[in-house]
Amino acid sequence: MDCIKIRQLEVFAYHGCNEEEKINGQKFYVDADLFTDVRTPGMSDDLEETVNYSKACKFINKFMTENRFDLIEAVAEQTARGLLKEFPKIKEVELTINKPNAPIKLPFGNVAVTVRRKWSRAYLSIGSNMGDKEEYLNQAIEGLYDDENCRVSIVSKFIETEPYGPVEQDNFLNGCVEIETLYSPKELLRKVNIIELEAGRTREIHWGPRTLDIDIILFDNEIVNLPDLKIPHIEMHKRLFVLEPLNQIAPYAVHPIFNKTVSQLLEDLQPQNKCSGCGGCSFRQQND
Repeated sequence: MDCIKIRQLEVFAYHGCNEEEKINGQKFYVDADLFTDVRTPGMSDDLEETVNYSKACKFINKFMTENRFDLIEAVAEQTARGLLKEFPKIKEVELTINKPNAPIKLPFGNVAVTVRRKWSRAYLSIGSNMGDKEEYLNQAIEGLYDDENCRVSIVSKFIETEPYGPVEQDNFLNGCVEIETLYSPKELLRKVNIIELEAGRTREIHWGPRTLDIDIILFDNEIVNLPDLKIPHIEMHKRLFVLEPLNQIAPYAVHPIFNKTVSQLLEDLQPQNKCSGCGGCSFRQQND
């Protein structure tokens, strides 16, 4: 991706753990790499089609002077996120906060922290089989819309599917959502768990009914293998109720382990299961 580089932007601010730093302040120097499309404005010569680096510099200065943090790690993290939220054309940012006057009682040249942050693309599966199912799915989508660290890009149509397991329960309503997010996979998991709790989700019966179920299906091209989080979702390739709505919005998204697109995974599954997603399938619902 193309890049706009800003070097040695001087900002006087009040960040630091020591009381003297909080009172007297000091100079910081900021280096920023703003990853964005330069080709389009390069061809049009139109300022509106690029990231205005003057405005970006003013934003960094304003953000760092109006906020106070103990750690330059926090300065870097929050300023990077602020830039990504403020300037939609910035897709990724690498930010270095230099602190040449850090309180170190030894000769040194500089102390700096560098972070690289971006908008990641994630796909979520949503499902409900209690109460007003459609309302619960819409509540999940609204919860994502209302979070400044998420941007909802596309929502699939909802499909009805039969439940799996020995527990007698109503049919499910399922869909998929594409989002851009500043969260890491673990942070996004915490977010979707909060949305589930707000919808009254409980986990008392394995494979039992639930007001709202949200699973992270894909997250960029990442492979995550943690005790409480597996990405790609370990059974997405077996589930029509995931693949059919996902195919509506992201047929060319690639499974990073199988190296197959969503449409190819759906083709592999459909000959074995004659179901169009209209209520005739009986695949296992999302993991508790």
